[in-house]
Amino acid sequence: MNYEAREFGVIAGEDVSHTLQKALCELENIEGEKTLTFEKGEYHLYANKVCTKDLFVTNTVGDRQWRRGTVPHRNNIGIWIDGQKDLTIDGNGCVFVMHGKMTNIAIVNSKNITLKNFSIKVDNPDMHELKVVEVGKTHVDFEIDRESRYHKFHCRYYFVGEDYRSRFNKSVLGWWFGYIPKENENTIIRKAHPLRNAYYIKELEPHKIRAKYIKTSRFRVGDRYYVYDELRSNNGIFVDRSDNVSLESVNQGFNYGLAYVAQNSSNLQINACKFKPLEDSSKLMISSADFVHICMCRGQVAIKGCEFAGAGDDTLNVHGIHFKIKKIVGDKIEVRFCHHQTHGFNPLRVGDEIAFVEVSSMLEHGRAKILASELVNETTIRLQLDDVSQAIVGDVIEDKSAVPDVEFSHNFMTRIITRGVLMTSGGKVKITDNNFDNTSMHSILISDDAKSWYESGNVNDVEIAGNRFGRVVGYTVQVMPENTVHNGAVHKNIYIHDNTIDNADEGWYFKSADGVVLENNISDKPMDMIVINAEVKS
Repeated sequence: MNYEAREFGVIAGEDVSHTLQKALCELENIEGEKTLTFEKGEYHLYANKVCTKDLFVTNTVGDRQWRRGTVPHRNNIGIWIDGQKDLTIDGNGCVFVMHGKMTNIAIVNSKNITLKNFSIKVDNPDMHELKVVEVGKTHVDFEIDRESRYHKFHCRYYFVGEDYRSRFNKSVLGWWFGYIPKENENTIIRKAHPLRNAYYIKELEPHKIRAKYIKTSRFRVGDRYYVYDELRSNNGIFVDRSDNVSLESVNQGFNYGLAYVAQNSSNLQINACKFKPLEDSSKLMISSADFVHICMCRGQVAIKGCEFAGAGDDTLNVHGIHFKIKKIVGDKIEVRFCHHQTHGFNPLRVGDEIAFVEVSSMLEHGRAKILASELVNETTIRLQLDDVSQAIVGDVIEDKSAVPDVEFSHNFMTRIITRGVLMTSGGKVKITDNNFDNTSMHSILISDDAKSWYESGNVNDVEIAGNRFGRVVGYTVQVMPENTVHNGAVHKNIYIHDNTIDNADEGWYFKSADGVVLENNISDKPMDMIVINAEVKS
């Protein structure tokens, strides 16, 4: 069945904060495949009018990081899709305009959902560009992007928006802000706040300020800085406990945290989407965190033919979670989330197979099957197992049933502040025919750790082929499990072939890995290789 959004009172050019949600509620009660189609135009959603939910989202905000006066995990959600089945939202080229801080779309406990043919625009987001236009001995003049609004209050300048007021030199001690050097606008590097150590700020004319410093040697005319709210309290598209979710030709022009984050879900597709500035924006950076983040998912994950530009973290991060064993009682164990930014949900399912992993070597020493699984509190899960004989307090577990096959192909990425791809999945992984342009860390990192981020696990079948790596900072491919003792290979079967590398930096790095093969890779200059307890054929 096909339904027109206007039939539900969802009209282009108007505030649809209530009418769109009402339409989705009505469609939830209709059985069978259904498509909601929009007319072209802009549809406006306001953070103070959309629905509000408590969301525990992986790799976002720890409980101790929430600011005073806010409710931890409380999210305003522009488009809330909950308990839906067999639903397609076809934007027909429309634009959803988000006013205020919110998670743009959340898909929860749903099945067979397709989003296609629309763009997401955020009005006056809390990310601001300061471009150096003049450098003197003791002063620097900055031009502020025209999208940003600001005012002066009690002798201080503030960026202001629908629901924020942030001081110009707020969080000046942080080193996570985006810096784009004048000689290469496709590179973003993490730098200190541009107003760090400024002892005086004044407005010269609208959207032009002067800051005074003791020294100005770190600035050059043409450099651009991006200052923003670093907390990932809102995100772009969030998928949780859902199956068969597809994005097709969906463009996100800005998001406050992770552009697309999926957890405890299966069979995900992102096709021909754009995570980059919209055409009417002058900004070159659009996200304070990863573009695509996949955690504890299953089945197939396919990301094809997409464009990525301007991320504050990785283009793609796929991983599981290492849960630490805290208690063993009878046939039950209690395991704990160990990173403060990830907790509050239970991805460990009855019937799953888990591995017991030694932290020092990162090697498994036994397996068991989950018979019962209970989220005891935000950080603890109690599991009943068919065999606890190999469980050791202090070791970690990995869910071997939550390791998706991943295909990342025919994608283009540039202005990535960290890695192109961070991959730690034991499924079949294909990273092929992509253009990695200007990553500011390793283009591909294969990790696995149980002491910092607790992102699992070991890879067993990875093909990296037909890619172009351009202006690489760091290693083209780095395989670096965070084991402290080598008792055997952590990662296995990594086939790297027929890639082209332009202007490589540090070359290759392989640690605690077997079955690494390099064939027919072409580089414009000799590439170094570091091999530590690894078997590499080249």
